[in-house]
Amino acid sequence: MEDLSLHVLDIVENSINAAATFIRISIIEDAEKDLLTVEIEDNGKGMTEAFVQNILDPFCTTRTTRRVGLGLSLLAQSARETGGDISVKSVLGKGTVVTAHFRPNHIDMKPLGNIADTVTTLIAGNPQIDLFLQCSCEGRGYRLDTREIRAALEEVPLNASDVLCAIRNDLIEAQQDIFKPHPGLGSSQGAGNVSL
Repeated sequence: MEDLSLHVLDIVENSINAAATFIRISIIEDAEKDLLTVEIEDNGKGMTEAFVQNILDPFCTTRTTRRVGLGLSLLAQSARETGGDISVKSVLGKGTVVTAHFRPNHIDMKPLGNIADTVTTLIAGNPQIDLFLQCSCEGRGYRLDTREIRAALEEVPLNASDVLCAIRNDLIEAQQDIFKPHPGLGSSQGAGNVSL
């Protein structure tokens, strides 16, 4: 995959397919430690411990439409190419947490990509699911909680075009404020020059 936003999209779609009703996406950069952590947690149906042991194998999938599941193995590859790693924790009947660590200043660091479009696409296609997005770097932070937005909108659906446009614009502005350019995320190889 070309950027991290596509990994996020893929993993969140896995959560949705696992009957999650709440999904938390966390993108935290610690510039001092040269560490970017992307974590996706859901309250879906979870997986057995035995299945989790093989989850990074591309031929291990719960899908019935195809016999391979490349999402997690590709995310693991992207993290490991930068000197990072991935962990998957899951409890059957309770949910799953996928955590990937990256070294943003590594030459093989993929750009963050267009998280704004990823999140608005997820909301547009799944307005019944609650998403919580949290981003932070060097004291700057942003959070988006569709439960709060839903409560404020009352009768207006989350996937109304005006609502999606406002969410997307807010996300783009947040990226520009939070993830300042630096050699990893801010270069042509990194994420600082693209929309959240």
